[in-house]
Amino acid sequence: MIIAISGLSGSGKNTLGSLLAKKLGYRLVCPTFKDLAKAEGMGLLDFQKKAEKDQDIDRKFDMHLKKEAEKGDCVVTTWLGPWMVEPDLSVWVFASGQVRASRLAGRDGMGHDEALLHIQERDNGNRQRYMDVYGIDINDLSGFDMCLNSGIYAPGQLLEMVIKLIEINDKK
Repeated sequence: MIIAISGLSGSGKNTLGSLLAKKLGYRLVCPTFKDLAKAEGMGLLDFQKKAEKDQDIDRKFDMHLKKEAEKGDCVVTTWLGPWMVEPDLSVWVFASGQVRASRLAGRDGMGHDEALLHIQERDNGNRQRYMDVYGIDINDLSGFDMCLNSGIYAPGQLLEMVIKLIEINDKK
């Protein structure tokens, strides 16, 4: 089974994905632009701007993602995972901008206002880039099996909800 968990910056997709992969005994497939930016010796937003000019960056990233998912039984936690890997189950994780900024500020050691500006710039840049590269509108959540608010529910509660959905789907 391939499960794709997506969401914007700081939504909790990686936290939920890690918990789910561990619970199911699945591989976690979690490549990030942060890792690529670091490997290039660049800041994340600078690398994102580079990707806006060079669509091959996204195409190579997503090709790697597809190859990893094709190996089976995994939880994919990337922005475009649900559109790229043909998942058996797809989950969108969301939270308010304020909640996401607080998480990012704590995780990446920046002030709250700086984190809020960072997520706004990143979210808007990614939305536009995915439309330009693939024609994908990440605001269209109609293909998701479940949308979960991580600003209200704790990671363990989100995990329980996804497990319940898997159990329901297994009974079909």
